[in-house]
Amino acid sequence: MAGIIQGIGAATALTSANSLDTKKSLFSNSSRSLSEKKGRTFVVRSDGHLSYGLKGHGGRAEQFITNAVAAKEDTAAASTSSKPGHELLLFEALREGLEEEMDRDPTVCVMGEDVGHYGGSYKVTKGLAPKYGDLRVLDTPIAENSFTGMGIGAAMTGLRPIVEGMNMGFLLLAFNQISNNCGMLHYTSGGQFKIPIVIRGPGGVGRQLGAEHSQRLESYFQSIPGIQMVACSTPYNAKGLMKAAIRSDNPVILFEHVLLYNLKERIPDEEYVLNLEEAEMVRPGEHVTILTYSRMRYHVMQAAKTLVNKGYDPEVIDIRSLKPFDLYTIGNSVKKTHRVLIVEECMRTGGIGASLTAAITENFHDYLDAPIVCLSSQDVPTPYAGTLENWTVVQPPQIVTAVEQLCQ
Repeated sequence: MAGIIQGIGAATALTSANSLDTKKSLFSNSSRSLSEKKGRTFVVRSDGHLSYGLKGHGGRAEQFITNAVAAKEDTAAASTSSKPGHELLLFEALREGLEEEMDRDPTVCVMGEDVGHYGGSYKVTKGLAPKYGDLRVLDTPIAENSFTGMGIGAAMTGLRPIVEGMNMGFLLLAFNQISNNCGMLHYTSGGQFKIPIVIRGPGGVGRQLGAEHSQRLESYFQSIPGIQMVACSTPYNAKGLMKAAIRSDNPVILFEHVLLYNLKERIPDEEYVLNLEEAEMVRPGEHVTILTYSRMRYHVMQAAKTLVNKGYDPEVIDIRSLKPFDLYTIGNSVKKTHRVLIVEECMRTGGIGASLTAAITENFHDYLDAPIVCLSSQDVPTPYAGTLENWTVVQPPQIVTAVEQLCQ
């Protein structure tokens, strides 16, 4: 199999990716840029409206809270049918971004379990194997350490592989390859090698997937030097981040949430690429800065509706870039509101929230009028029982209470 990958590298020329310099890092130049259920399912649009979806994976989306996005003013969102562009589910947006990059650059390839003719566990790679062939969409054995290491080697020789973990929890088996090779080889080789690899897959707390399939590995990978991490939360940013990650000369881990694949949104017809190191201002406000990412964005926005009705004006930022943090956007918000609430699905001990708290304290302590509050998942294995599972994850009422206490 390694011979096949080397053959691909010999047959294709490495194209240079447009990139921007990262600041004060070990990185090379880079672009800043559910369980299966058949039958009809509900689809939650990013504007909070509920509609009927399609067969396939992610069939538990009907349990999402509707009206999960709050506008600055409490008015109904405009109908997406009147906007330009085309509607896609989040997993379709990931596929579209991946397909566009495979068309643009012949060195882009995909590898992982069932990514080929089966189309991936959540259908992100559906239809790619017939179009590009088995060498560019490579089905691998159930051996995460082997095919992740193979992907890193392919990146060293001039390819741009996308390695899919069927579940992010399985990538713990490849932790040695990701930490000792993927993140460090650019440095330990004295800059002789670049590692333009994307490692992606579903994670987070699903709907009764059990402890081993509900892992949040952001905290595991954040300490590895040389790795960039991003988390998508909408179809729009899923596609834009996918394209940016593929074009980056740095190794990028793209976190996708297992419960967001059936989220629908209208995205532009024209090509776009997002900044890998830039946060998204979801809702401007004046009273408190709420920092969040991935699925918790929707819990926060539901809480925001309640807070607005109570007279509060929260500013909501989807940090998107988990490493490095966009301290420019975050800092400007802190200087305006002087209060910070962090909402994450990651574990409390050693999580993204802990690192974000430290970064804000070190850089913007003088602008804070109250201690930083961090709402995280409990430090317990995720229970299988649905009611207990919900208790371990931050819920909108907890966010409302935390803001009320912060703003007293």
